[in-house]
Amino acid sequence: MIYKENKAEEVQIAYIGGGSRGWAWTFMTDLALEPDMSGTIRLYDIDREAAKANEVIGNAVSAREDAKGKWEYRTCDSLGEALTGADFVVISILPGTFDEMESDVHMPERLGIYQSVGDTAGPGGMIRALRTIPMFAEIAEAVKRYAPSAWVINYTNPMSLCVKTLYHTFPQIKAFGCCHEVFGTQKVLKGIVEEVYGIQDVKREDIHVNVLGINHFTWFDYASYKGIDLFPVYKAYVDAHFEEGYEERDMNWLNACFKCSHRVKFDLFRRYGLIAAAGDRHLAEFMPGDEYLKDPRTVEEWKFALTSVAWRKEDLKDRLEKSKRLLNGEEQVELQPTGEEGILLIKALCGLTRMVSNVNIPNHVLQIGNLPSEAVVETNAVFERDTVRPLFAGDLPEDIKALMLPHIENHERILKAALTYDKEAVVQAFLHDPLVQGKKCQEEDIRLLAEDMIRATLRYLPKEWAK
Repeated sequence: MIYKENKAEEVQIAYIGGGSRGWAWTFMTDLALEPDMSGTIRLYDIDREAAKANEVIGNAVSAREDAKGKWEYRTCDSLGEALTGADFVVISILPGTFDEMESDVHMPERLGIYQSVGDTAGPGGMIRALRTIPMFAEIAEAVKRYAPSAWVINYTNPMSLCVKTLYHTFPQIKAFGCCHEVFGTQKVLKGIVEEVYGIQDVKREDIHVNVLGINHFTWFDYASYKGIDLFPVYKAYVDAHFEEGYEERDMNWLNACFKCSHRVKFDLFRRYGLIAAAGDRHLAEFMPGDEYLKDPRTVEEWKFALTSVAWRKEDLKDRLEKSKRLLNGEEQVELQPTGEEGILLIKALCGLTRMVSNVNIPNHVLQIGNLPSEAVVETNAVFERDTVRPLFAGDLPEDIKALMLPHIENHERILKAALTYDKEAVVQAFLHDPLVQGKKCQEEDIRLLAEDMIRATLRYLPKEWAK
Protein backbone atom coordinates (compact mmCIF):
# COMPACT_ATOMS: atom_id res chain seq x y z
CA MET A 1 0.00 0.00 0.00
CA ILE A 2 1.30 3.43 -0.96
CA TYR A 3 0.06 6.81 0.37
CA LYS A 4 -0.02 9.62 -2.15
CA GLU A 5 -1.80 12.95 -1.89
CA ASN A 6 -4.21 11.79 0.82
CA LYS A 7 -5.00 8.65 -1.11
CA ALA A 8 -4.18 4.98 -0.56
CA GLU A 9 -2.90 3.35 -3.74
CA GLU A 10 -1.88 -0.23 -4.50
CA VAL A 11 -4.03 -1.51 -1.64
CA GLN A 12 -4.00 -5.31 -1.69
CA ILE A 13 -7.25 -7.03 -0.67
CA ALA A 14 -7.60 -10.82 -0.54
CA TYR A 15 -11.26 -11.76 -0.99
CA ILE A 16 -11.96 -15.29 0.26
CA GLY A 17 -15.25 -16.37 -1.25
CA GLY A 18 -14.57 -14.19 -4.26
CA GLY A 19 -16.87 -16.23 -6.49
CA SER A 20 -19.93 -14.87 -4.71
CA ARG A 21 -23.00 -14.22 -6.86
CA GLY A 22 -24.38 -11.37 -4.82
CA TRP A 23 -22.32 -9.80 -2.06
CA ALA A 24 -19.29 -9.58 -4.36
CA TRP A 25 -21.19 -7.14 -6.54
CA THR A 26 -22.02 -5.03 -3.48
CA PHE A 27 -18.30 -4.99 -2.67
CA MET A 28 -17.42 -4.01 -6.24
CA THR A 29 -19.95 -1.18 -6.13
CA ASP A 30 -18.59 0.32 -2.93
CA LEU A 31 -15.00 0.03 -4.14
CA ALA A 32 -15.90 1.74 -7.42
CA LEU A 33 -17.61 4.62 -5.59
CA GLU A 34 -14.63 5.32 -3.30
CA PRO A 35 -12.27 7.83 -4.99
CA ASP A 36 -9.51 7.75 -2.37
CA MET A 37 -8.41 4.14 -2.71
CA SER A 38 -7.23 1.87 -5.49
CA GLY A 39 -5.36 -1.39 -5.82
CA THR A 40 -5.84 -5.10 -6.45
CA ILE A 41 -8.57 -7.51 -5.36
CA ARG A 42 -7.26 -11.09 -5.21
CA LEU A 43 -10.28 -13.36 -5.69
CA TYR A 44 -10.05 -16.83 -4.15
CA ASP A 45 -12.86 -19.38 -4.17
CA ILE A 46 -13.09 -23.17 -4.20
CA ASP A 47 -15.27 -22.56 -7.27
CA ARG A 48 -12.54 -21.10 -9.47
CA GLU A 49 -14.90 -20.57 -12.42
CA ALA A 50 -17.14 -18.35 -10.27
CA ALA A 51 -14.13 -16.32 -9.11
CA LYS A 52 -12.98 -15.99 -12.73
CA ALA A 53 -16.42 -14.66 -13.69
CA ASN A 54 -16.18 -12.02 -10.96
CA GLU A 55 -12.72 -11.11 -12.20
CA VAL A 56 -14.25 -10.21 -15.56
CA ILE A 57 -17.24 -8.44 -13.98
CA GLY A 58 -15.08 -6.51 -11.51
CA ASN A 59 -12.62 -5.33 -14.15
CA ALA A 60 -15.53 -4.22 -16.33
CA VAL A 61 -16.90 -2.16 -13.43
CA SER A 62 -13.49 -0.62 -12.77
CA ALA A 63 -13.10 0.34 -16.43
CA ARG A 64 -16.29 2.38 -16.46
CA GLU A 65 -16.02 6.17 -16.57
CA ASP A 66 -18.38 6.52 -13.60
CA ALA A 67 -16.14 4.31 -11.44
CA LYS A 68 -14.13 6.67 -9.23
CA GLY A 69 -12.09 3.92 -7.58
CA LYS A 70 -9.90 1.89 -9.93
CA TRP A 71 -9.18 -1.70 -8.97
CA GLU A 72 -7.68 -4.68 -10.72
CA TYR A 73 -9.48 -7.97 -10.06
CA ARG A 74 -7.34 -11.10 -10.25
CA THR A 75 -8.22 -14.74 -9.60
CA CYS A 76 -5.85 -16.70 -7.36
CA ASP A 77 -5.46 -20.48 -7.28
CA SER A 78 -4.59 -20.88 -3.60
CA LEU A 79 -5.08 -19.25 -0.23
CA GLY A 80 -1.35 -18.61 -0.05
CA GLU A 81 -1.30 -16.79 -3.38
CA ALA A 82 -4.29 -14.64 -2.37
CA LEU A 83 -2.92 -13.80 1.07
CA THR A 84 0.76 -13.15 0.40
CA GLY A 85 1.32 -9.40 0.68
CA ALA A 86 -2.34 -8.64 1.45
CA ASP A 87 -3.17 -5.54 3.47
CA PHE A 88 -6.73 -6.69 4.07
CA VAL A 89 -8.53 -10.03 3.98
CA VAL A 90 -12.29 -10.13 3.41
CA ILE A 91 -14.11 -13.39 4.18
CA SER A 92 -17.60 -13.94 2.81
CA ILE A 93 -18.30 -17.62 2.18
CA LEU A 94 -21.23 -20.05 2.19
CA PRO A 95 -20.23 -23.08 4.28
CA GLY A 96 -21.67 -25.97 2.31
CA THR A 97 -24.61 -25.58 -0.05
CA PHE A 98 -28.27 -24.77 0.30
CA ASP A 99 -28.93 -28.52 0.49
CA GLU A 100 -27.04 -28.59 3.79
CA MET A 101 -28.79 -25.42 4.90
CA GLU A 102 -32.12 -27.06 4.08
CA SER A 103 -31.46 -29.78 6.67
CA ASP A 104 -30.15 -27.14 9.11
CA VAL A 105 -33.36 -25.13 8.91
CA HIS A 106 -36.10 -27.65 8.27
CA MET A 107 -35.08 -30.94 9.91
CA PRO A 108 -35.76 -29.60 13.44
CA GLU A 109 -39.35 -28.91 12.40
CA ARG A 110 -40.11 -32.59 13.01
CA LEU A 111 -39.90 -31.72 16.74
CA GLY A 112 -41.84 -28.50 16.29
CA ILE A 113 -38.63 -26.43 16.36
CA TYR A 114 -39.05 -23.62 13.84
CA GLN A 115 -36.19 -21.37 12.73
CA SER A 116 -36.69 -18.13 10.87
CA VAL A 117 -33.10 -17.90 9.54
CA GLY A 118 -31.10 -20.86 10.84
CA ASP A 119 -27.61 -19.45 10.33
CA THR A 120 -26.68 -18.20 13.82
CA ALA A 121 -28.61 -19.64 16.78
CA GLY A 122 -30.73 -22.74 17.24
CA PRO A 123 -29.85 -26.21 15.93
CA GLY A 124 -29.40 -24.89 12.39
CA GLY A 125 -26.89 -22.24 13.39
CA MET A 126 -24.93 -24.75 15.44
CA ILE A 127 -24.70 -27.37 12.69
CA ARG A 128 -23.75 -24.67 10.21
CA ALA A 129 -20.98 -23.74 12.65
CA LEU A 130 -19.64 -27.31 12.59
CA ARG A 131 -19.06 -26.88 8.85
CA THR A 132 -17.72 -23.35 9.16
CA ILE A 133 -15.28 -23.58 12.07
CA PRO A 134 -12.78 -25.94 10.35
CA MET A 135 -12.75 -23.63 7.32
CA PHE A 136 -12.04 -20.62 9.52
CA ALA A 137 -9.32 -22.47 11.41
CA GLU A 138 -7.66 -23.18 8.05
CA ILE A 139 -8.03 -19.54 6.99
CA ALA A 140 -6.56 -18.32 10.30
CA GLU A 141 -3.55 -20.63 9.92
CA ALA A 142 -3.03 -19.34 6.38
CA VAL A 143 -3.26 -15.71 7.56
CA LYS A 144 -0.71 -16.48 10.27
CA ARG A 145 1.65 -17.92 7.66
CA TYR A 146 1.17 -15.57 4.72
CA ALA A 147 -0.30 -12.28 5.99
CA PRO A 148 0.04 -12.00 9.79
CA SER A 149 -0.20 -8.19 9.75
CA ALA A 150 -3.28 -8.00 7.52
CA TRP A 151 -6.65 -6.84 8.81
CA VAL A 152 -9.20 -9.64 8.50
CA ILE A 153 -12.84 -8.62 7.98
CA ASN A 154 -15.49 -11.32 8.30
CA TYR A 155 -19.01 -11.24 6.87
CA THR A 156 -19.80 -14.96 7.22
CA ASN A 157 -22.35 -16.42 9.66
CA PRO A 158 -22.46 -17.61 12.36
CA MET A 159 -20.55 -14.38 12.95
CA SER A 160 -19.63 -14.84 16.62
CA LEU A 161 -18.22 -18.32 16.13
CA CYS A 162 -16.37 -17.37 12.95
CA VAL A 163 -14.56 -14.52 14.73
CA LYS A 164 -14.04 -16.69 17.82
CA THR A 165 -12.37 -19.37 15.67
CA LEU A 166 -10.03 -16.87 14.05
CA TYR A 167 -8.75 -15.70 17.43
CA HIS A 168 -8.67 -19.21 18.91
CA THR A 169 -6.46 -20.39 16.05
CA PHE A 170 -4.27 -17.28 15.75
CA PRO A 171 -4.54 -15.16 18.93
CA GLN A 172 -2.53 -12.28 17.42
CA ILE A 173 -4.80 -11.97 14.39
CA LYS A 174 -6.24 -8.52 13.63
CA ALA A 175 -9.79 -9.59 12.87
CA PHE A 176 -13.30 -8.28 13.32
CA GLY A 177 -16.78 -9.09 12.08
CA CYS A 178 -19.12 -6.71 10.23
CA CYS A 179 -22.90 -6.97 10.32
CA HIS A 180 -25.56 -4.56 9.06
CA GLU A 181 -28.40 -5.60 11.41
CA VAL A 182 -27.69 -2.61 13.66
CA PHE A 183 -28.06 -0.34 10.62
CA GLY A 184 -31.56 -1.74 10.10
CA THR A 185 -32.65 -0.69 13.58
CA GLN A 186 -31.08 2.74 13.11
CA LYS A 187 -33.23 3.02 9.96
CA VAL A 188 -36.33 2.15 11.98
CA LEU A 189 -35.47 4.93 14.44
CA LYS A 190 -34.78 7.29 11.55
CA GLY A 191 -38.21 6.53 10.08
CA ILE A 192 -39.94 7.05 13.41
CA VAL A 193 -38.16 10.41 13.87
CA GLU A 194 -39.26 11.50 10.39
CA GLU A 195 -42.84 10.40 11.04
CA VAL A 196 -43.18 11.86 14.54
CA TYR A 197 -41.46 15.18 13.86
CA GLY A 198 -42.56 15.61 10.24
CA ILE A 199 -39.03 16.04 8.92
CA GLN A 200 -37.40 14.59 5.82
CA ASP A 201 -34.17 12.85 4.88
CA VAL A 202 -32.79 12.08 8.33
CA LYS A 203 -29.45 10.30 7.85
CA ARG A 204 -29.07 6.91 9.45
CA GLU A 205 -25.60 7.91 10.58
CA ASP A 206 -27.12 10.75 12.63
CA ILE A 207 -29.01 8.24 14.79
CA HIS A 208 -26.37 7.84 17.50
CA VAL A 209 -26.56 4.61 19.48
CA ASN A 210 -24.67 2.60 22.07
CA VAL A 211 -24.49 -1.00 20.90
CA LEU A 212 -24.11 -3.96 23.24
CA GLY A 213 -24.78 -7.68 22.93
CA ILE A 214 -23.75 -10.52 20.67
CA ASN A 215 -24.24 -10.69 16.93
CA HIS A 216 -27.89 -10.81 15.86
CA PHE A 217 -28.88 -10.36 19.53
CA THR A 218 -27.74 -6.76 19.93
CA TRP A 219 -29.39 -4.00 21.97
CA PHE A 220 -29.32 -0.21 22.31
CA ASP A 221 -29.35 1.34 25.78
CA TYR A 222 -28.85 4.81 24.27
CA ALA A 223 -30.24 6.38 21.12
CA SER A 224 -30.37 10.06 20.15
CA TYR A 225 -30.87 12.33 17.16
CA LYS A 226 -29.41 15.85 17.31
CA GLY A 227 -29.92 16.15 21.04
CA ILE A 228 -33.28 14.35 21.13
CA ASP A 229 -33.42 11.36 23.49
CA LEU A 230 -35.10 8.74 21.32
CA PHE A 231 -36.14 6.36 24.10
CA PRO A 232 -39.29 8.35 25.08
CA VAL A 233 -40.05 8.82 21.37
CA TYR A 234 -39.66 5.08 20.73
CA LYS A 235 -41.77 4.17 23.77
CA ALA A 236 -44.62 6.43 22.67
CA TYR A 237 -44.45 5.01 19.15
CA VAL A 238 -44.44 1.41 20.42
CA ASP A 239 -47.43 2.11 22.67
CA ALA A 240 -49.36 3.71 19.80
CA HIS A 241 -48.45 1.19 17.09
CA PHE A 242 -47.80 -2.07 18.92
CA GLU A 243 -50.44 -4.09 17.06
CA GLU A 244 -49.57 -3.05 13.50
CA GLY A 245 -45.83 -2.54 14.07
CA TYR A 246 -43.67 -0.38 11.84
CA GLU A 247 -43.58 -0.80 8.07
CA GLU A 248 -40.46 0.54 6.40
CA ARG A 249 -41.38 2.72 3.43
CA ASP A 250 -38.31 1.81 1.36
CA MET A 251 -38.49 -1.96 1.88
CA ASN A 252 -41.29 -2.88 -0.52
CA TRP A 253 -38.87 -4.79 -2.75
CA LEU A 254 -38.25 -7.43 -0.11
CA ASN A 255 -39.60 -10.91 -0.72
CA ALA A 256 -42.30 -12.00 1.71
CA CYS A 257 -39.78 -14.46 3.16
CA PHE A 258 -37.96 -11.48 4.69
CA LYS A 259 -40.94 -9.45 5.90
CA CYS A 260 -40.66 -7.80 9.28
CA SER A 261 -43.01 -5.39 11.03
CA HIS A 262 -40.67 -5.07 14.04
CA ARG A 263 -43.32 -6.25 16.48
CA VAL A 264 -40.84 -8.64 18.13
CA LYS A 265 -38.47 -5.79 18.91
CA PHE A 266 -41.43 -3.69 20.10
CA ASP A 267 -42.39 -6.51 22.48
CA LEU A 268 -38.81 -6.97 23.70
CA PHE A 269 -38.67 -3.24 24.43
CA ARG A 270 -41.81 -3.48 26.55
CA ARG A 271 -40.43 -6.49 28.41
CA TYR A 272 -36.81 -5.43 28.94
CA GLY A 273 -36.61 -1.66 28.48
CA LEU A 274 -33.84 -1.63 25.83
CA ILE A 275 -34.19 -1.40 22.05
CA ALA A 276 -33.45 -4.77 20.48
CA ALA A 277 -31.23 -3.97 17.51
CA ALA A 278 -31.52 -6.75 14.95
CA GLY A 279 -34.18 -8.00 12.56
CA ASP A 280 -37.09 -9.85 14.15
CA ARG A 281 -36.20 -13.04 12.28
CA HIS A 282 -32.87 -13.14 14.10
CA LEU A 283 -34.09 -11.93 17.49
CA ALA A 284 -36.82 -14.58 17.68
CA GLU A 285 -34.29 -17.41 17.38
CA PHE A 286 -32.46 -16.36 20.56
CA MET A 287 -35.63 -16.52 22.66
CA PRO A 288 -37.38 -19.61 24.09
CA GLY A 289 -39.10 -21.71 21.44
CA ASP A 290 -42.54 -21.37 23.00
CA GLU A 291 -42.59 -17.62 22.39
CA TYR A 292 -42.20 -15.98 18.96
CA LEU A 293 -41.39 -19.21 17.10
CA LYS A 294 -43.99 -21.46 18.72
CA ASP A 295 -45.46 -22.37 15.32
CA PRO A 296 -46.02 -20.78 11.87
CA ARG A 297 -49.31 -19.22 13.00
CA THR A 298 -47.55 -17.48 15.89
CA VAL A 299 -44.92 -16.19 13.47
CA GLU A 300 -47.68 -14.70 11.33
CA GLU A 301 -49.24 -13.05 14.36
CA TRP A 302 -45.90 -11.37 15.15
CA LYS A 303 -45.69 -10.29 11.49
CA PHE A 304 -42.29 -11.66 10.52
CA ALA A 305 -41.38 -14.61 8.33
CA LEU A 306 -39.85 -18.05 8.22
CA THR A 307 -37.31 -17.73 5.40
CA SER A 308 -37.49 -21.06 3.59
CA VAL A 309 -34.43 -22.57 1.96
CA ALA A 310 -36.59 -23.33 -1.08
CA TRP A 311 -36.82 -19.56 -1.62
CA ARG A 312 -33.04 -19.24 -1.25
CA LYS A 313 -32.54 -21.91 -3.95
CA GLU A 314 -34.82 -20.07 -6.34
CA ASP A 315 -33.05 -16.81 -5.58
CA LEU A 316 -29.71 -18.48 -6.35
CA LYS A 317 -30.99 -19.45 -9.78
CA ASP A 318 -31.87 -15.80 -10.43
CA ARG A 319 -28.42 -14.68 -9.26
CA LEU A 320 -26.70 -17.23 -11.48
CA GLU A 321 -28.63 -15.87 -14.44
CA LYS A 322 -27.67 -12.33 -13.45
CA SER A 323 -24.02 -13.40 -13.26
CA LYS A 324 -24.23 -14.65 -16.84
CA ARG A 325 -25.72 -11.36 -18.00
CA LEU A 326 -23.06 -9.34 -16.18
CA LEU A 327 -20.35 -11.58 -17.59
CA ASN A 328 -21.65 -11.22 -21.13
CA GLY A 329 -22.10 -7.45 -20.87
CA GLU A 330 -25.89 -7.72 -21.19
CA GLU A 331 -26.31 -5.99 -17.82
CA GLN A 332 -24.17 -3.68 -15.70
CA VAL A 333 -23.59 -3.49 -11.97
CA GLU A 334 -25.55 -0.47 -10.74
CA LEU A 335 -23.22 2.02 -9.08
CA GLN A 336 -25.37 3.31 -6.23
CA PRO A 337 -24.35 3.45 -2.55
CA THR A 338 -25.21 0.16 -0.87
CA GLY A 339 -25.37 1.32 2.73
CA GLU A 340 -22.64 -1.10 3.82
CA GLU A 341 -19.69 0.32 5.75
CA GLY A 342 -16.95 -2.21 4.94
CA ILE A 343 -15.12 0.03 2.50
CA LEU A 344 -15.35 2.98 4.89
CA LEU A 345 -13.78 0.85 7.61
CA ILE A 346 -10.95 -0.14 5.28
CA LYS A 347 -10.50 3.53 4.40
CA ALA A 348 -10.27 4.40 8.10
CA LEU A 349 -7.76 1.62 8.75
CA CYS A 350 -5.69 3.05 5.89
CA GLY A 351 -5.57 6.31 7.86
CA LEU A 352 -7.65 8.34 5.41
CA THR A 353 -10.50 9.02 7.84
CA ARG A 354 -11.78 8.15 11.28
CA MET A 355 -15.13 6.63 12.11
CA VAL A 356 -17.21 4.80 14.70
CA SER A 357 -19.14 1.67 13.79
CA ASN A 358 -20.45 -1.52 15.37
CA VAL A 359 -18.03 -4.43 15.29
CA ASN A 360 -17.74 -8.04 16.49
CA ILE A 361 -14.53 -8.76 18.42
CA PRO A 362 -13.56 -10.63 21.60
CA ASN A 363 -14.54 -8.97 24.88
CA HIS A 364 -10.87 -8.78 25.89
CA VAL A 365 -11.01 -5.27 27.32
CA LEU A 366 -14.41 -5.97 28.89
CA GLN A 367 -16.18 -3.51 26.64
CA ILE A 368 -19.31 -5.22 28.02
CA GLY A 369 -18.30 -5.42 31.64
CA ASN A 370 -20.51 -8.28 32.84
CA LEU A 371 -19.95 -10.72 29.97
CA PRO A 372 -17.03 -13.19 29.84
CA SER A 373 -13.77 -11.87 28.41
CA GLU A 374 -13.57 -14.81 25.98
CA ALA A 375 -16.99 -14.05 24.47
CA VAL A 376 -17.17 -12.41 21.05
CA VAL A 377 -19.38 -9.36 21.57
CA GLU A 378 -20.82 -6.64 19.37
CA THR A 379 -20.22 -3.04 20.44
CA ASN A 380 -19.16 0.20 18.84
CA ALA A 381 -15.48 0.78 18.09
CA VAL A 382 -13.33 3.61 16.76
CA PHE A 383 -11.63 2.86 13.45
CA GLU A 384 -8.52 4.85 12.58
CA ARG A 385 -5.08 4.25 11.09
CA ASP A 386 -4.18 0.60 11.62
CA THR A 387 -6.24 0.23 14.77
CA VAL A 388 -9.68 -0.73 16.03
CA ARG A 389 -10.41 0.58 19.54
CA PRO A 390 -13.53 -0.95 21.12
CA LEU A 391 -15.62 1.56 23.03
CA PHE A 392 -16.76 0.83 26.57
CA ALA A 393 -20.43 -0.09 26.21
CA GLY A 394 -21.21 -0.74 29.87
CA ASP A 395 -22.97 -3.66 31.52
CA LEU A 396 -26.03 -5.43 30.22
CA PRO A 397 -29.08 -5.40 32.47
CA GLU A 398 -29.16 -8.67 34.41
CA ASP A 399 -32.34 -9.94 32.77
CA ILE A 400 -30.91 -9.43 29.27
CA LYS A 401 -27.59 -10.91 30.37
CA ALA A 402 -29.52 -14.01 31.45
CA LEU A 403 -30.91 -14.28 27.90
CA MET A 404 -27.41 -13.88 26.46
CA LEU A 405 -25.41 -16.35 28.55
CA PRO A 406 -26.87 -19.64 27.23
CA HIS A 407 -25.80 -18.63 23.73
CA ILE A 408 -22.32 -17.56 24.84
CA GLU A 409 -21.93 -20.87 26.68
CA ASN A 410 -23.07 -22.72 23.55
CA HIS A 411 -20.39 -20.93 21.53
CA GLU A 412 -17.83 -22.66 23.76
CA ARG A 413 -19.54 -26.04 23.35
CA ILE A 414 -19.77 -25.81 19.59
CA LEU A 415 -16.20 -24.57 19.15
CA LYS A 416 -15.03 -27.57 21.20
CA ALA A 417 -17.29 -29.91 19.24
CA ALA A 418 -16.04 -28.67 15.87
CA LEU A 419 -12.35 -28.89 16.77
CA THR A 420 -12.48 -32.24 18.63
CA TYR A 421 -15.29 -33.97 16.68
CA ASP A 422 -17.31 -34.30 19.89
CA LYS A 423 -20.90 -35.31 19.19
CA GLU A 424 -21.84 -35.17 22.86
CA ALA A 425 -20.86 -31.49 22.96
CA VAL A 426 -23.30 -30.90 20.08
CA VAL A 427 -26.04 -32.73 21.97
CA GLN A 428 -25.40 -30.67 25.09
CA ALA A 429 -25.50 -27.46 23.04
CA PHE A 430 -28.87 -28.49 21.61
CA LEU A 431 -30.17 -29.34 25.09
CA HIS A 432 -29.09 -25.94 26.45
CA ASP A 433 -30.42 -23.89 23.53
CA PRO A 434 -33.43 -21.72 24.54
CA LEU A 435 -35.19 -22.35 21.23
CA VAL A 436 -35.02 -26.12 21.87
CA GLN A 437 -35.75 -25.90 25.59
CA GLY A 438 -38.96 -24.01 24.90
CA LYS A 439 -40.33 -27.06 23.09
CA LYS A 440 -39.87 -29.41 26.08
CA CYS A 441 -38.79 -32.28 23.82
CA GLN A 442 -37.56 -35.61 25.16
CA GLU A 443 -33.78 -35.85 25.46
CA GLU A 444 -33.85 -39.01 23.34
CA ASP A 445 -35.49 -37.09 20.50
CA ILE A 446 -32.94 -34.26 20.76
CA ARG A 447 -30.06 -36.74 20.62
CA LEU A 448 -31.53 -38.36 17.52
CA LEU A 449 -32.05 -34.95 15.90
CA ALA A 450 -28.41 -34.02 16.51
CA GLU A 451 -27.29 -37.36 15.06
CA ASP A 452 -29.42 -36.95 11.94
CA MET A 453 -28.41 -33.32 11.38
CA ILE A 454 -24.73 -34.21 11.64
CA ARG A 455 -25.22 -37.07 9.21
CA ALA A 456 -26.98 -34.75 6.75
CA THR A 457 -23.94 -32.46 6.60
CA LEU A 458 -21.13 -35.05 6.69
CA ARG A 459 -20.03 -34.11 3.19
CA TYR A 460 -18.75 -30.77 4.51
CA LEU A 461 -17.36 -31.98 7.83
CA PRO A 462 -13.83 -33.28 8.55
CA LYS A 463 -13.58 -37.02 7.91
CA GLU A 464 -13.23 -37.72 11.65
CA TRP A 465 -16.99 -37.10 12.06
CA ALA A 466 -17.76 -40.13 9.89
CA LYS A 467 -16.18 -42.37 12.54
